[in-house]
Amino acid sequence: MIGPLVSPLRVRNVAVALMVFAAVPAATQTARTDAPKNTRAWTPSLTPDGQPDLQGVWSDVSMTPLERPRALEGRQFLTDQEVSQLKARAERLFNNASSDFVAGDNLFLALLANADTVDNPNATGSALNMVFREFDNRTSLITDPADGRLPPLTPEGRQRVTANQVATLALPWQFGSNASAQTRQLPAGRPRPNGADDLSALLRCITWGVPKIAGNANYTSHYEIFQGPGYVVFLSEVNHEARVIPLDGRPHLPQSIRQWNGDSRGRWEGHTLVVETTNFAPKSYFMGSADRLHLVERFTRVSADQIDYRITIDDATTWTKPWTAVVRLRSAQDDLHEFACHEGNHYLVRGILGGARAEEKSHSN
Repeated sequence: MIGPLVSPLRVRNVAVALMVFAAVPAATQTARTDAPKNTRAWTPSLTPDGQPDLQGVWSDVSMTPLERPRALEGRQFLTDQEVSQLKARAERLFNNASSDFVAGDNLFLALLANADTVDNPNATGSALNMVFREFDNRTSLITDPADGRLPPLTPEGRQRVTANQVATLALPWQFGSNASAQTRQLPAGRPRPNGADDLSALLRCITWGVPKIAGNANYTSHYEIFQGPGYVVFLSEVNHEARVIPLDGRPHLPQSIRQWNGDSRGRWEGHTLVVETTNFAPKSYFMGSADRLHLVERFTRVSADQIDYRITIDDATTWTKPWTAVVRLRSAQDDLHEFACHEGNHYLVRGILGGARAEEKSHSN
């Protein structure tokens, strides 16, 4: 069990809650519910040109963290009872207007620790802005390495992560740190942006990067897939980015041609669509990776309402070895909606730069 749901914990009590959770012996775990009920492969319908049909609007609203928390080391699955407790905690936290917005693995850690309120130094809104998530029994999206943890970053990768935090005006923070004691001001000595080029592509609404693992941001969850003879198109609701991917076996672009979201080529392996992407730009960004990223995505429709989306990341300049994660895309039964963040993000960028100049003026007086 995770622990009783009485007396919700504050952030300062995180360590105790995680110790209680980690101490549960495997012998006491109840059966999990995400085991496959039918091992017979599901056969998808075909498009008019004879390819497996992946079309429709799909969402990634999984609560499963990218990395397995250290408190769950050695445990691939939660029990059904633990999942039920996490759902109850989410219901409370998501309706707490005094709690900050928190996303990605930090959100899962907050629920694991039974936190009533989260102080997130990077938040610009409350928990009421968060999108409710779907729970299952998995303890990480990462399937390789087997421990469910990201491989260590290289020195070059750490440098890019730090540079992106500066460009995004973000503070390094993980749930469980003494967030309430942290200042929400940028650290002394951190350079202030002098122009739009000093800000990240995300803040400028140019691109949120490829691939997108929606849980990391909490609300960038919807995608639409279109198929036609020789092509597949992935349209992301966030930033309305469209990836038009040829399936005709053509070679990748020359290495001298680089693009924000790379150069993608697709092929079918049985019922699985395999998309290989290279040629990212030097200013591309995915969790520390840039132009050396080699991305392989596999889309397999396993039922009428689910696509297994397997992502393999390989960049020796960023991580010490490749890693793989599996996201379950669910049929959304919905349309995409406007994501009103237009390229350049003029008003936000003008405000950031104006604030930076005002800070400089106040410090010079």
